Amino acid sequence: MNDFGFWIFSTIQKKMKKAIVNARIYTGEKIISGKILVFENGIITAIQKNIPKNVETIDLSGFNISAGFIDTHINGGEKYYLTQHPTEETIHDIYTSSLKYGTTHVLPCLITSPLENILKGIEVMKNYKAKYNNGVLGMHLEGPFISPAKRGAHLLEYVRTPTNAELEEIIKYGKDVIRIMTIAPEVFTDAQLDMLLESGITISAGHSNMTYKQAQYYFSKGIKLVTHLYNAMNQFGHREPGLVGAVFQNENVYAPIILDGFHCDYAAAAIAHQLKKEKLFLISDALFLSRKVKQFNWGTFDAQLREGSYRNSENNLAGAAISMAEAVSNAVQYAGFSLEEAINAATIIPAKAIGMSDKIGKIAVGYPASFTKFSDDLKIVEAMML
Repeated sequence: MNDFGFWIFSTIQKKMKKAIVNARIYTGEKIISGKILVFENGIITAIQKNIPKNVETIDLSGFNISAGFIDTHINGGEKYYLTQHPTEETIHDIYTSSLKYGTTHVLPCLITSPLENILKGIEVMKNYKAKYNNGVLGMHLEGPFISPAKRGAHLLEYVRTPTNAELEEIIKYGKDVIRIMTIAPEVFTDAQLDMLLESGITISAGHSNMTYKQAQYYFSKGIKLVTHLYNAMNQFGHREPGLVGAVFQNENVYAPIILDGFHCDYAAAAIAHQLKKEKLFLISDALFLSRKVKQFNWGTFDAQLREGSYRNSENNLAGAAISMAEAVSNAVQYAGFSLEEAINAATIIPAKAIGMSDKIGKIAVGYPASFTKFSDDLKIVEAMML
């Protein structure tokens, strides 16, 4: 994929009413042609037939437009990795790097690490969000309470069983900024799991060794999201359907998937798409964007960029290297998604999965004028912040 652009309009005269013309509009519910998209002061005010008087028009010359892409799982930008450097500079790097690839909303991910690092990341995220009103939605905390057997690239020295005290501290300081917390539910007591479920944080089951039967129980308790389908979980088998089987059977469970051709076969992604339909969505899970970082070390965590993915010294996957724009393109080219389905899997479906579909993910009156412009062949994908 090439020609990924970065297109941010100036905020000068932002209060002037503006209108997008000559665009095919992917609203998240349907595709609209021949209509004018009107917005003022960064908010959509109308979708109508005629151009209003006294507006500045933006002619998209037949390109497509959707709500801005949403990445709920991204670890680093072009320079910095959040878990290693939990700073405002890293968060801004993740956000601005994502904009270059059509993604306007992100959940920077901090993975399994010491409590001090987690609390520092929470504090930094609070400060960042207090300073900037942009597309950084909060944090995805992946770990540290995961299964050692399914830890993947997470460092074993930091994987641990939750204590009430540590859990309470994370909830106390993080509930306002942690949008998703990935856990292995089987390492929690029922009381601890209830504590998390009642906190308001969206809980995602991942890096988990639980069985199909266990998964059914935890889904019944209220978990409605898993972390990177197929990866770091028990697979489907004819005698033990595993977590994957439970995800396929439960129509209310959302499942993000990494479509880089390495984390799962595209045929497996196509099967998941057929079964999960509007509950399957796209994430990058990028260790870094742009493939500028070739080699990375954080403690004993090591990664090298090899043939399009990050792998550690044992040649195990250590992170993806794709953008959301590439994920959307791969969904269409290799996994059987229609263009509309792929766009929805990058916009409205993740918004629903994190409980924010009333604020982002759609083109509708009252929603932000944060868009992704794209060509039919997805060779051009650009963010538009208006």
